Amino acid sequence: MDYDTYGSNAVELAIHLANVERDGEWAAAFLRAHDEWFTPQTALDLSPAESRRAAATADLVRAVALAGSQAEVLERLNELLALARPHPYATDHDGELHLHYARPDAPALEQLTTTVAMGLSQVVVQHGWQRLGVCSAEGCDDVYVDTSRNASRRYCSNTCASRSTVAAYRARRKA
Repeated sequence: MDYDTYGSNAVELAIHLANVERDGEWAAAFLRAHDEWFTPQTALDLSPAESRRAAATADLVRAVALAGSQAEVLERLNELLALARPHPYATDHDGELHLHYARPDAPALEQLTTTVAMGLSQVVVQHGWQRLGVCSAEGCDDVYVDTSRNASRRYCSNTCASRSTVAAYRARRKA
C-alpha cells in the first residue's frame, strides 16, 4: 500500500497516540517525543483539561480501529474529525512540498488533534476502513495500520507475530 509520506507519518502519529501508556504527565511527554509535528514556538505543556482532551482523541483513534463495519468507522471517524480544526497550508520546510493540516500558530492540542484526524481519515477514505486494526496477539491490544499489499496483517509488530507463531507451535507440539 502506497500513500504520501506526510499522510503516512500523520497516521503513524495517530497510532502512537492510540497506543501510548497514559500515566502521570503522559500527554506532555507524548508531545515532546513527537515535537517534530509542532511549529517551533508551540508550547507543549498541557493543562489537565487539555490532557483529558488528548486522551479523548486517543480513545477516538482506538475506537476507529476497533470498529467492525464501515458505518461504525465513519461514525467514529466523523466524531474525531469534528474535533479537528483543519487549516491546511503547503510548505517545503524539509525540502519537499507537502501539506500541513493545522495552522502553524495553533495550540499544540489543536495541531495534534487535527493532524491525527486528517491523517487517519486519509487512510480510511483512500485505502479502506479495513486497513486499521487491533493486534491479534494474546495480551496485546495495540492499534496498527495494515500496509501489506493484500490487507492481511493481524499483528501490530513482528514481535507479536513471532510470539503468536511460537505459542501456536508449542501448543501443537504439546498436543
